[in-house]
Amino acid sequence: MTLTLVSTAFAEGDMIPQKYARIGENLFPPLRWQGAPRDVQSFALIVEDPDAPSGTFRHCGIFDIPADWRDLPHGMDGHDLHFSENDFGYARYDGPQPPRGHGLHHYHFKLAALDVPSLPVTTAAGVEAMWREARRHIISQASLTGTFEMH
Repeated sequence: MTLTLVSTAFAEGDMIPQKYARIGENLFPPLRWQGAPRDVQSFALIVEDPDAPSGTFRHCGIFDIPADWRDLPHGMDGHDLHFSENDFGYARYDGPQPPRGHGLHHYHFKLAALDVPSLPVTTAAGVEAMWREARRHIISQASLTGTFEMH
């Protein structure tokens, strides 16, 4: 079975509701996955926007997600999870906030099933460094893309 990632908040390619954006309530959208490999030891997740004017902008990184988890609930920032520092400078989820009038941006939620129980990184290392380490241990990966635009 292939690893798949879905959300009850938006479907693949659809607009992310404003309450999950920084201009809204800035809540983490609910995510659910299935088809995890039998030998998975942990998961890592990133949220990034490749359409940002300065290049790929990373909105969230979560690592050391327990192997037996199959979802991340709506607004789960209060849970005991390891967040990497995002490109806004915070170790949390920060939703879409493209520049006004910059056009449609794509937000890629990428989930990786890893062959290690934890990654040797700190939250201060940042999302990019965490994902670089995670890529060395990926045994399966899934993604979900949502869009957002500020008029």
